[in-house]
Amino acid sequence: MKNERLCGIIESILFVCGEAIEAEKLADALGHETSTIMEALSDLEASYQASGRGLQLKRFSNQVQLVSKAEYATYVERVLQPVQRQSLSQAALETLVIVAYRQPVTRQEVEAVRGVKCDYSLQSLMQKGLIMDAGRKETLGRPILYATTDLFLSHFGLTSLDDLPDLPGSLRPDEKHVQIKMELPEKTDG
Repeated sequence: MKNERLCGIIESILFVCGEAIEAEKLADALGHETSTIMEALSDLEASYQASGRGLQLKRFSNQVQLVSKAEYATYVERVLQPVQRQSLSQAALETLVIVAYRQPVTRQEVEAVRGVKCDYSLQSLMQKGLIMDAGRKETLGRPILYATTDLFLSHFGLTSLDDLPDLPGSLRPDEKHVQIKMELPEKTDG
């Protein structure tokens, strides 16, 4: 490349712009002749072709745009496809509420509150990234302690655990075998 710096500047502009831009507009903005910009664009285009990178310059009329190569479209689509949201089962939601309010908490403590086994719910919540292993309790058997993650906060639109709604009086954390019937706010897109 004859002018690596100019090519780098143009590449940055095209990347941030995302849309096609006229070569004359680039020339005016950068204080160069259009012919100098066209030469830099040719150098940049050759660089992309020679290196086998995932980007290319697309030219049409007197405009140029930085785009991904068509041959990599399927890979890009895999990443950018909307993720199918999976809702939480009632059992998983109840388990998540107990973990959120009592954390760090062991599986046995969650089961004592729910009154049923919760291995599957805990495993499911961990796979979804809503809870995590928060260490071991210093008791016989050293059971795993569970706590919520930042993804939990993000998913439910909370900035901290302090934003959790207050539990109704009959569901205080010290009570055993209570049925959790609480709905956390759904995450809003936007």
